[in-house]
Amino acid sequence: MAGGKGTRLRPLTCDIPKPMVPILNKPVMEYSINLLKKHGIEDIAVTMAYLPSVITDYFGDGKEWGVNLNYFIEDIPLGTGGSVKNAEDFLNDTFIVISGDALTDLNIKKAIDYHNKKKSKTTIVLKKEPVPLEYGVVITNEYGRIIRFLEKPSWGEVFSDTVNTGIYILEPEVLNYYKKGQNFDFSKDLFPKLLRDEVPMYGYITEDYWNDIGDLNSYMTTHFNILDRKVDIPINAREIETGVWIEDGVKVGNNVNFNPPIYIGKNSIIKNFANIHSYSIIGPHCEIGEESTLKKSILWKNSKVGKSTNCRGTVVCNNVQLKDRINTFESSAIGKGSTLSSGVKVKPNIKIWPEKVIEEDMIVNQNLIWGTKASKTIFGYRDISGYLNTDITPEFASRLGAAYGSSLNKNSEVVVSGDCSRASDIIRKSLISGILSTGIGVIDIKDSAIPINRFAVRHYKASGGIHVRINHLENDKVHIEFIDESGANIDRGTERKIENLFNRGDFYRCNADEVKSVVEVDNFYSFYINTGEKLLENISKIKRNNPRLLISSRCKNITHLTSKFLKNIGCDVLCDYSIEKYKSINSYLNSMSKKVIRNKANFGIIFSENGENIILIDEKGRIIEEEKYTALVSLILLKIGSLKKIIMPYTTPKAIENMVREYKVDVVRTKTSPASIMREMLNFDSDKQNMMLQYILSFDGIWASGKIIDFLVNNDINLGDLIDELPNYHYIKKEIPCEWDDKGRVIKNIIIENKDNDIELFEGVKINNDKGWALIVPDSEKALFNIYAEGFSEEYANELSTIFSKKVERLLKNKRL
Repeated sequence: MAGGKGTRLRPLTCDIPKPMVPILNKPVMEYSINLLKKHGIEDIAVTMAYLPSVITDYFGDGKEWGVNLNYFIEDIPLGTGGSVKNAEDFLNDTFIVISGDALTDLNIKKAIDYHNKKKSKTTIVLKKEPVPLEYGVVITNEYGRIIRFLEKPSWGEVFSDTVNTGIYILEPEVLNYYKKGQNFDFSKDLFPKLLRDEVPMYGYITEDYWNDIGDLNSYMTTHFNILDRKVDIPINAREIETGVWIEDGVKVGNNVNFNPPIYIGKNSIIKNFANIHSYSIIGPHCEIGEESTLKKSILWKNSKVGKSTNCRGTVVCNNVQLKDRINTFESSAIGKGSTLSSGVKVKPNIKIWPEKVIEEDMIVNQNLIWGTKASKTIFGYRDISGYLNTDITPEFASRLGAAYGSSLNKNSEVVVSGDCSRASDIIRKSLISGILSTGIGVIDIKDSAIPINRFAVRHYKASGGIHVRINHLENDKVHIEFIDESGANIDRGTERKIENLFNRGDFYRCNADEVKSVVEVDNFYSFYINTGEKLLENISKIKRNNPRLLISSRCKNITHLTSKFLKNIGCDVLCDYSIEKYKSINSYLNSMSKKVIRNKANFGIIFSENGENIILIDEKGRIIEEEKYTALVSLILLKIGSLKKIIMPYTTPKAIENMVREYKVDVVRTKTSPASIMREMLNFDSDKQNMMLQYILSFDGIWASGKIIDFLVNNDINLGDLIDELPNYHYIKKEIPCEWDDKGRVIKNIIIENKDNDIELFEGVKINNDKGWALIVPDSEKALFNIYAEGFSEEYANELSTIFSKKVERLLKNKRL
């Protein structure tokens, strides 16, 4: 019987069926075949369900083992009895049922002789087990006849210590109780019927070795028992000294310490000063680095262990790379094809699923199942993002909340909010639980938007905030954004602090009397809207003019909030929800532009789904986004006057900077991350009012819409009049895909190749000349380079972009540079 998935053995069985799990470098099922052959049984049927091709590819027709194998595959699960009934055409005489995923040296001939002597129709091989709670207990009378079955009894039901090994000797007619294709189990269904009908059933108690390889502990114990010679099976390797078995082709370095019993597979390499301690099994084609130590650990084939690495009680599957200075602890398992970078620590009982990548110095203290990578860096460009219940689970969120709470001072309070989705609600509540466990207070403003959270943090003088939202283009994707006490995104230093606490699991846990009650605030958005109205100076004039606006957002909640705000201040608001039909904003813009003109709107506004950014469309249908919107904001601030400085991201075209300097106002360049820009804008100094205005226009889309209307009405102009004043510029952006590990090498070579030019290294590499500039910046979230170029003409901007794009592409191809 070889249909087992081996769920409790994962990650060992993620890509192989349980009978193919190796014992001393051979599938456990191979030992069952050899045992049957030893006792003269050569015609074997194999029942399969999970990954059957792995078994058939390895064993073929069985001739290599001197047996005849016949395969029977279940399309749907049929149970233990149903799977054997499925092979009924093969069964025309007394037959034995034996598991392909348990190890035994049972004397089958003695068991069959007992069966025949008792004239039994069903004989169950039994084994005495001191703690039988996890097994099926079988009770026999003094003649060995079975009188009762108990499946996984409680201690109060333990009337015997003889358990069912799953090895049966049967006469074909006992299967007549069921039809072929029916789902039934031997111990739960068939045997109770045979007992009821008084069909002769006997239990054969064996003293021979038997161990069901059901979980990681029993899997490892089976190996140790073989090395202790508790199992009567041959060990196919040279015993170079007592308890040290080595296959052919093994290379052993200088000053290697062997502490038996150990087993080393063929063509493996043990380097200088390595220590191979007792009960270590090394598969074929493995490599153990200098000064590394193995103890009670099992390595499958083609795995490599670096220098000064210590494995204690660990199972390492095929093709695993363990780099230098790694420590793994008891009952841990590392799935096929995974890579653990230098300095990683794997805590006890941790399971790492196949094909994972663990970055340097990570402490893995929870099972790594989903996703492809465990990284010390959980923050991306501006937030933490991932797929719900895959990357971002309630457990993940609770740990993240605990890490965040542990990073704050005692008696701090934080504002927590989410959008109106149920998915966000799950994660928000889990974050709150984690925060509360550290003794930190929580103000829960519930359904909200990120600008409202920032406002709430400042209003309540909180120590920070967290906002959770879904991605409206990928509904399963969740974003978690962290806010500092000023309302800006947290800086990279704070991100690292949270990441380190999260990765180490180093959380402060408060006492029960320190747990604070959550302050729940309903309808906080109403207070936010009312405060936004008070910032406007010309509401009565807005109401008289009654400007018509067409608004849209992928997030209906943002559309609803903005509509309420704009109607309150006197606007005629039209909402367009057709954006949901479009896969990208760019494909929607043309449609929105036409609708602005058709509806004779003063202008249109498209709000980002987090409510932070806006795209404007003037009365003529012209689109104002990204750099052009930055220029518009700068122009409004310049016309208001009394401004000392304007903050601009490093990628902003110089033409906009030149416009600002014409007004005798300083330009402060910042790095392009939202956190850097916000912090600079909210670093008020003596210019609080104007700096707050630039922040609102740049990062609070709802209030920004009101401030722009207020400015236009106050100056009796249309949005188009402002657009006409904006400077012309020629600016191109391009993306070039790359591998993550190419980024540093390419940037280094760009710097070397342009060392004689006018270059800046503020963010990425910027190359200047008197006709324009180009900027090459590795993306912080994606495997690509961003290329920006501005020229005195469109042709020259294109030329610069092409030149440096080709340079990057050339360096990507030439890995030797």
